[in-house]
Amino acid sequence: MSNISYHISNLLEKMTSTDKDFRFMATNDLMMELQKDSIKLDEDSEKKVVTMLLKLLEDKNGEVQNLAVKCLGPLVSKVKEYQVEIMVDTLCSNMMSDKEQLRDISSMGLKTVIAELPPCSAGTTNRIGQSNDWRKCPPLLSGTLISFHASILTSLLPQLTSPRMAVRKRAIMALGHLVPSCSTTLFTQLTEHLLAELGRGQQTSTTRTYIQCLATVSRQGGHRVGEHLEKIIPMVMTFCSVEDDELREYCFQAFEAFLICYFYIRCPKEMYITYDPNYNYDVDEGGDEDGDESMDTEDGEDEDQESDDEYSDDDDMSWKVRRSSVKCLEAVISTRRDLLVELYGSVAPTLLARFKEREENVKTDIFVAFVALLKQTRPSQGLITTATEPGVQEDPAITLLKKQVPTVVKALHKQLKEKSMKSRQDCFSLLTELANVLPGALGKHIPSLIPGIVHSLTDKSTSSNMKIDALSFLNVLLCSHPPAVFQPHMKAILPPVVQCVEDPFYKITSEALLVTQQMVTIICPLGDKLPAFDVKPYVKDVFSATLKRLKAADIDQEVKERAISCMGHIVCHLGDQLGGDLQPTLQIFLERLKNEITRLTAVKTLTLIATSPLRIDLRPLLTEGIPILASFLRKNQRALKLSTLTALNMIVMNYSDSLKPPMIEAVLNELPALIEENDMHISQVAVMLLTCIAKVCPSSLSKIGNTVLPGVFHLVHSPLLQGGALSAILEFFKALVVTKAGNMGYNDLLKALTGPFHGSGKATDPTPMHRQSYYSVARCVAALSSVCPKEASGMVTGFIQEVKNPKCSESVRILSFLCLGEAGRTMNLGGQKELKTVILEAFSSPNEEVKSAASCALGNICVGNLEEYLPFMLTEIGSQAKRRYLLLHSLKEVISACSTESLLAHVEDIWALLFKNRECAEEGTRSVVAECLGKLTMVNPAQLLPRLKQQLSSGSPVARSTVVTAVKFTIVDQPVPIDSLLKGCIGDFLKTLQDKDPNVRRVALVMFNSAAHNKPSLIRGLLASVLPSLYNETQIRKDLIREVEMGPFKHTVDDGLDVRKAAFECMYTLLDSCLDCLDIFEFLDRVEEGLKDHYDIRMLTFIMLARLCCLCPNAVVQRLDRLIEPLRVTCTTKVKAGSVKQEFEKQEELRRSAMRAVAALLSISEVEKSPAMADFANQIRTNAEMASILESIQGDTRSSTVESMDTS
Repeated sequence: MSNISYHISNLLEKMTSTDKDFRFMATNDLMMELQKDSIKLDEDSEKKVVTMLLKLLEDKNGEVQNLAVKCLGPLVSKVKEYQVEIMVDTLCSNMMSDKEQLRDISSMGLKTVIAELPPCSAGTTNRIGQSNDWRKCPPLLSGTLISFHASILTSLLPQLTSPRMAVRKRAIMALGHLVPSCSTTLFTQLTEHLLAELGRGQQTSTTRTYIQCLATVSRQGGHRVGEHLEKIIPMVMTFCSVEDDELREYCFQAFEAFLICYFYIRCPKEMYITYDPNYNYDVDEGGDEDGDESMDTEDGEDEDQESDDEYSDDDDMSWKVRRSSVKCLEAVISTRRDLLVELYGSVAPTLLARFKEREENVKTDIFVAFVALLKQTRPSQGLITTATEPGVQEDPAITLLKKQVPTVVKALHKQLKEKSMKSRQDCFSLLTELANVLPGALGKHIPSLIPGIVHSLTDKSTSSNMKIDALSFLNVLLCSHPPAVFQPHMKAILPPVVQCVEDPFYKITSEALLVTQQMVTIICPLGDKLPAFDVKPYVKDVFSATLKRLKAADIDQEVKERAISCMGHIVCHLGDQLGGDLQPTLQIFLERLKNEITRLTAVKTLTLIATSPLRIDLRPLLTEGIPILASFLRKNQRALKLSTLTALNMIVMNYSDSLKPPMIEAVLNELPALIEENDMHISQVAVMLLTCIAKVCPSSLSKIGNTVLPGVFHLVHSPLLQGGALSAILEFFKALVVTKAGNMGYNDLLKALTGPFHGSGKATDPTPMHRQSYYSVARCVAALSSVCPKEASGMVTGFIQEVKNPKCSESVRILSFLCLGEAGRTMNLGGQKELKTVILEAFSSPNEEVKSAASCALGNICVGNLEEYLPFMLTEIGSQAKRRYLLLHSLKEVISACSTESLLAHVEDIWALLFKNRECAEEGTRSVVAECLGKLTMVNPAQLLPRLKQQLSSGSPVARSTVVTAVKFTIVDQPVPIDSLLKGCIGDFLKTLQDKDPNVRRVALVMFNSAAHNKPSLIRGLLASVLPSLYNETQIRKDLIREVEMGPFKHTVDDGLDVRKAAFECMYTLLDSCLDCLDIFEFLDRVEEGLKDHYDIRMLTFIMLARLCCLCPNAVVQRLDRLIEPLRVTCTTKVKAGSVKQEFEKQEELRRSAMRAVAALLSISEVEKSPAMADFANQIRTNAEMASILESIQGDTRSSTVESMDTS
């Protein structure tokens, strides 16, 4: 300690020297000492050091002053708090000095001290708050100084009129830092002051300052500026006409800030265009044709500035006006997708006319704005596209863009040959986006684009980035247009691309290989109906360049992979042209297969070659290659397993005559481990490989009975089996029986499939089989029967006997019914006379699952024998009221499975029967009737849909609800003939949203939800009239709330809850399918109300809020203050001590759901600028329980993001 004190004393003594160098060195040494963690000062040393450093702030030498300021930072953590208070007191006093230099250096010192202060330093904060000079310390204006915000504002506002520009800028910065944490009252005071000062009509320099300040306040204040925009915007507009280019620039920068921070400005849309100088340009259409390179000029005020003579003048500021106005337009484009058609009509032509802009920075912004317009033309992320639906009109914006494509290409044609690489890169960026938005639209303009592309690839002065951009665009162009468009131009395009393949820069090589790969598919597309094209002149160059990269070992990984892929396409498309080079090339593939880094790409390439119609000779590779591929099936890399299975499938299918038994055995040995329920997709592909082997090499499967088949049977009995994996197994069993492979016949397979059900539930095997297993086994049995008709007859008889046998277990009877039904779909069971009786008797079974299986069986059997069973079924439905529900389920199976042609003759009979039951007392029966009506309507929509529409006027609410539910079942996610008819009349069905009966309104909402989810094009045009009714149903209606007495207790029943829940579910669906058609603020009003509603509604709205945070974060931020309080209430509410367990569980689930919404809010950039959000976030972090929940939710979000990024 004494040594340190002595050393410090020496340094302090040197600091008093008259020699500035001594003072500088001593101060520098002190700073080095203070930065050491080990240094500890005694009380006397602390006092001396603080006093000396504060004294040095007044030193005559500027370098010494700056070092003294730097020393203050580390000193803060080395001295006691009262010494820090002395420092702050002195610095604040200095800031009141008349000496400008002392004020400046003291403000820097204060900024340094505060940056090192711990979060809570109350005494220090009080001293800072008494200072009146804030222009130098903007970062200090945080929530810590909240009690001084009013005095800070009072001190800052006069500085906006300071004669020094630097002071005015610092004042604007300080106000920007103050805005996020100040109160609403202060924010209003600041805004009104700025407007009042602007209204006085002061000198131009002061006006510029106030407009700059408004822009900064808008950026920092975000949504808070929204309520003042009606006053601000007209005020700023008036200054756009002032003859001052710099003032115009600031005006447009302010507009840009308003648009970005409050993009749903409620003011005339015309304002964005009327006050943009770009709209005054006089476009000279003859310029391009005459080769005139003069730039278009604006009418009036900018004409002189735009001339060639004055454009380079240092006093010319008009380019700043153009740039700021273009950025303002970009903000309009990026935030107002609802104005897209209008933007294409007015803004797009203006931007196109300005492509000739000479100022490079302005030109870049013009291109960026047009690219933003193109990006907005793409369907919004999350929207369900409906372009493939018949009868759907093309988006008007797309139509307008298509008309402008020739103008775009004409405007860019000359730009692509300019010397400026930045301009050319901007052109390629724009063209790439255009090709993505309108695939195929550039086909007629390829001759105009090729010279520019070739120039950018061959020009010696071209940069690497320029070449990469040109190649990237060319790749997009090749992928989005048919081969015939490019074939005439191959002679011009191919040589520069091949030259790029040999470029030393790996990124250019990689991109060029990708383009070459695409070109190979163009010069020699695979198919019969393609025009003849002579490929011989191009083969040698393409092959040689690619082979050189394929052989190289010391190149980038990306280049290696793309060289393998490119050569694979060459072999696949041009293999018959390679002659003696083919086999050596294939040997290189074999080498790459052995390399761990390149093996996945090599496997995919082999798959491609194996599928080639050229029948490439792979025999030399198979002996060594098949065992290598088989070994890949043991690897942990999932993508490698899937690719290998696909490759083996293609090889077995196309090269079976070259496969020897040991090769196939090596593969079969690896398959049992892959057929398991943990990964159904791998299991599916493995079973498909087995099927292929069974068809082409049945003898090789003689030993699979004890290896592969047990895994397949286990999969069949798994509750997870469905879809593609089940279909693959059905094909495998068919192939197994037909080819008689595996030494297992029809009866052996049948026994293995049904055996577990005979012991299910008994003492020997107490585990019951899952319900899905019954359906899977039934499908398998039916598949076997379809290829073995002789054995099938005995099988049907056996199942009937099992159903009749009272000693059989319920599981056996259920399986037998399902097997009979699946078999009956494909074969006529009319010969089984007792089958009808057996099924009807089962309808009286005490077991619900037996009744359901019998109902399903009757429907499926009817599908296979419609003429006999359908009249029988209809008769039974009409006469047997007790069995009606089950019989209607059978009828539903028939309508769903039968073809339109087979049902047409029976439509009238079925329709009449269903209409008799549309007002059935049982809701479950009515639901089945409605589903049958909906599916039957799709058989003959032109005749039946109007009948449904007529029933909307029915006096019975029950009948109306049945009809509306029926319409729901006509809306499916695939294009069907009824769509065009439904679009014309769905508005009439949606009018039931205003029905007096709550149940009718509920089913109407369900139908609306189905349309929004499956076919949003049906309802998009009706949203303006439907949304008010939808939003009306989200409100709590007191007339539907009643009290029910339950003994000594009273229970509140809300009959409107189901309707509200259906309404909020519709709203959530609309977020994904029709977001661009919604007024998001009106939508948020309903979400806000839902956050205070019943448990079920709150759970929905929490999810909706989280979704809104992703889709439109700016809008959410603008309503943040109103959304936080319901979240806070949910998160802090506690259940009463005496409540039941379910209440605690419900509240915990509510809290977690609310926390998910909070986590989504916190993920929005700079959301904690809102004082309310910052306070709530702090409350959560200081509460251990809530902080723990939030942390776990954020952890889950991060891990799910990582998983979603894993493309393997």
